[in-house]
Amino acid sequence: MKQQTMENVKTALVAGANGIIGENLIQYLAALPDWKIIGLSRRGGKGTEKISYISVDLLDMNDVEVKLAGLSQVTHVFYAAYQDRPTWAELVAPNLSMLTNLVEAIEKISPKLAHVSLMQGYKVYGAHLGPFKTPAKENDAGHMPPEFNVDQQDFLEAAQKGKHWSWSAIRPSVVGGIALGNPMNLAVAIAVYASISKEYNLPLRFPGKPGAYHSLLEMTDSELLAKATIWAATDEKCANQAFNINNGDLFRWNDMWPKIARYFGMEVAPPLQMSLTTIMADKEALWKNMIQKYSLAPHNYGELSSWTFSDFVFSWDYDMFADGSKARRFGFHEYVDTEEMFIKIFDSLKKRKVIP
Repeated sequence: MKQQTMENVKTALVAGANGIIGENLIQYLAALPDWKIIGLSRRGGKGTEKISYISVDLLDMNDVEVKLAGLSQVTHVFYAAYQDRPTWAELVAPNLSMLTNLVEAIEKISPKLAHVSLMQGYKVYGAHLGPFKTPAKENDAGHMPPEFNVDQQDFLEAAQKGKHWSWSAIRPSVVGGIALGNPMNLAVAIAVYASISKEYNLPLRFPGKPGAYHSLLEMTDSELLAKATIWAATDEKCANQAFNINNGDLFRWNDMWPKIARYFGMEVAPPLQMSLTTIMADKEALWKNMIQKYSLAPHNYGELSSWTFSDFVFSWDYDMFADGSKARRFGFHEYVDTEEMFIKIFDSLKKRKVIP
């Protein structure tokens, strides 16, 4: 009986282990009984009985081969790593190379490899370029390159042909969760922005483009995303498929923003377009004072804020949502209320003394 249990244990290799997606995926896997988890990142991490970490540079194939040489038990690769670059074109080479290096190395090392899960996003649909067809569907026409998400999927499709492993591509919207030091952490940035605004005794103003205040959009809860990612990686019906994963509801900031302000006990003033990257750059000294004043955890101001990404999201003066019905047709029926998601994240940030 014990031997059978050991045979049923799956080993997950999570690339991008310290990101908002990877970190929450690891925590969800750790709560399941039949998984061992290995997290990959440049920073490494603190291991537990079920979780181990390897510090590796996925851009360096020699480092990958040396650091991962003993991972012959890996059954599932979950790829959520990301390298930022100044332009869309410059993103392609490093992000494609990291995935290629990892998959090619694990294919050689682990005969048990069963699945490779690729984390994508709505950039596949050209959502970052401007107004696009909504709701976006997984079989929508492609757009002019460069786009690393597309190149990564093309690589997986080609590499998988004739192999015993399968792939899946998971496409969330903006992910809501907590992972400090992450460049794509909108909810934490909103919480810090609100906290600083309140410290100045200011109302909470929406800082984005006027049109963005009224456009439709959606988000993807990090725990919901983790559940969907594991589902797609372990259900045979999902082999070699792409899935949009979203909370299941739509919202406009003109409705959500006053609710966020109410949570923080603040008034709302009319939107005022401003670059958070610019206006929040000089607030580190204030934040240090707030840490002392409110006995907050001593997090570095720079690791809390993701102002560039926030500016990007708040610039969407067009609808930003996709059709999530394919996942439901294939058997995934989880959903999350987005307002409740924000409240849950803010409550957690307060409990952890990240914000007052």
